[in-house]
Amino acid sequence: MTDTKQSTALITGANKGLGHEAARRLGELGWKVFLGSRDEVRGRAAAEKLAADGIDVVLVPLDVTSEQSVAAAEERVRAHTDRLDVLINNAGAPGHAIHPGKATVAEVHAVYDTNVYGPIRVTHAFLTLLQAAEHPRVVMVSSAVGAFSVVTDPQQPVSKMHELAYSSSKAALNMLTVRYAQAFPAIKFNAATPGEVVNRTFAATDMNNNTGQLTVTEGTDSIVRLALLDPDGPSGTFTDRLGPIEW
Repeated sequence: MTDTKQSTALITGANKGLGHEAARRLGELGWKVFLGSRDEVRGRAAAEKLAADGIDVVLVPLDVTSEQSVAAAEERVRAHTDRLDVLINNAGAPGHAIHPGKATVAEVHAVYDTNVYGPIRVTHAFLTLLQAAEHPRVVMVSSAVGAFSVVTDPQQPVSKMHELAYSSSKAALNMLTVRYAQAFPAIKFNAATPGEVVNRTFAATDMNNNTGQLTVTEGTDSIVRLALLDPDGPSGTFTDRLGPIEW
């Protein structure tokens, strides 16, 4: 990057798990990190923990399902910076893994409100700050469960996970990534999954009851790599810890 100013990143859902670890890793590189958290108490504790380690962190109360909260978050970030180098749409909802035969619109909608509409709300609100950056990047934290290439592979365990909400929401998020990338060539939009598709592994987080085979640090490798893309890096891609994967 040619910009010698301190790099800035907003990470949604960063009070724990992948979001918090991504915040730590970028913060250790000298970035100013805006830590988005729906729960302000937990967010404050997470921010204080990072600050104690010398990281430049600003708590941003942020509920991605609320237009009002997203607007207030944009104002808070704008009070600290005139641009945003990286937006990481990390906040996610797992749903309840309800069988398609029993799934209702209410179940699916609740997951979409966070996993699909949330990134749209946040991206829309922060577009101006992103466009003010010299080399803006947006990372959509997706999942291999949202890849048709994975769920149709009988060798992949998720092919036998019968549910509608989470997998379809991540497939929708992948499409959003591509369409944003096409519409905004000056901003790099890429999707990341925190795992290794070929090895059928994923990161251990609260969302999966810490059943993953990879550490949370390993899980953020793809996210951080996309956040650190050079100006000539790709856009509109889907990648895991080992590299690009099939949609």
